[in-house]
Amino acid sequence: MGKLFASLQPEHEEFIRKQRIFFVGSAPLDPIGHVNLSPKGYDVLRLLSPTEVAYLDLTGSGNETSAHLLENGRLTFMFVAFEGNPLILRLYGTGRVILPDTPEWEALAPQFSLYPGARQIIHARLHAVKTSCGYSVPYFDYAGERDQLQTWAVHKGDSLPAYRKEKNAVSMDGLPTPLGLRLDEELS
Repeated sequence: MGKLFASLQPEHEEFIRKQRIFFVGSAPLDPIGHVNLSPKGYDVLRLLSPTEVAYLDLTGSGNETSAHLLENGRLTFMFVAFEGNPLILRLYGTGRVILPDTPEWEALAPQFSLYPGARQIIHARLHAVKTSCGYSVPYFDYAGERDQLQTWAVHKGDSLPAYRKEKNAVSMDGLPTPLGLRLDEELS
């Protein structure tokens, strides 16, 4: 049932644009390190080309993907049909972190709505796209976006950098993040 492609096809792009949620997977090189799987909501994903995607990453309680990308670059995206015809679509690639106040940020950021708490852009170059059936995925109805993350980020205000230093500077396995390295430089 599954098919492998070298790049996104027009039907893949159409499917991705309809999705309200996607998942990002990454892992450290250490075999006892923790594999990370992170759900992403809001309108944060951009299809830049058939082999290039990016998403605006918002401040959260961890920053695992960022640490894994700095260490090894491996990244997988997964999209699932919760309505309509069944389908699972995975994008395999290498990713990197783009921080605010860099030329790359200035070039990519205008393509996004900059939600409160935006901390970085994750950019990926794809080397494989794979479809699978999704026959066992149940139907779910979309009821709307949660506003708690944006409300929380606005409430944090000027204390957001301190929160990021505490919660987003290293992974749960102790790997540094680009954001953490920048914060260390700024405080030195």
